[in-house]
Amino acid sequence: MNRTRLILNMTGFLVAVAIGTAGLAQKPTERVTKPSRDFGVEVLVDGRPLPTSYFRDEIHVEAPKGAEYEIRLRNSSPDRVAVALYVDGLNTIDARRTPPENASKWVIEPYQTITISGWQMSSERARRFYFTDERDSYARKLGVTGTFGVIWAAFFRERRHVVPLTRGSSSDKMRTEEAPAIGTGIGRSIRNDVEWIDMDLESQPAAKVTIRYGPQIYAGERRYCPEPR
Repeated sequence: MNRTRLILNMTGFLVAVAIGTAGLAQKPTERVTKPSRDFGVEVLVDGRPLPTSYFRDEIHVEAPKGAEYEIRLRNSSPDRVAVALYVDGLNTIDARRTPPENASKWVIEPYQTITISGWQMSSERARRFYFTDERDSYARKLGVTGTFGVIWAAFFRERRHVVPLTRGSSSDKMRTEEAPAIGTGIGRSIRNDVEWIDMDLESQPAAKVTIRYGPQIYAGERRYCPEPR
């Protein structure tokens, strides 16, 4: 059984740390490269989602250098889910590079969204995300040569336990100009209270989402994909 230790944010966020694995068959993983019915990831600046474009089955957003940003995670499914969220290769909760199955996770209730504003530093404080160059990025400050300019999320469903029945139960084209590598900095401190809880997750992710961000110039048709209703 995949037992998981999680954190409940007092304003509605949740965080989890997986401490086991399971060998049971799971639902197939959905690689989300277009808006998904069940799961989604958006990058917000000033509370507004950045426009998205698609190139070779990847999601791209243009990142205004120096701007603070947030990451909105959407769970439109009937299941509670836990999300391993990485920026520049670092987990947004503990700044580790743990595989998603065993990583710290944000958790979302059914049919809810949460907004992650920065790197979680303690049970009470976080440090804001902001777009910067590679040299100023949090990953570089930690001495990590990570995957710069990438936001990556893996969604894990809460395991459904079987309850025995008892009597009475009822092709875009894009070109990029040469530009300095971009990354995410560790910005100003903000209040973000969390606490630990327990949860049992499926051992394989239900979906994975990758967003590439950076200073990009697009040629040809550019498609904007709003969140599905």
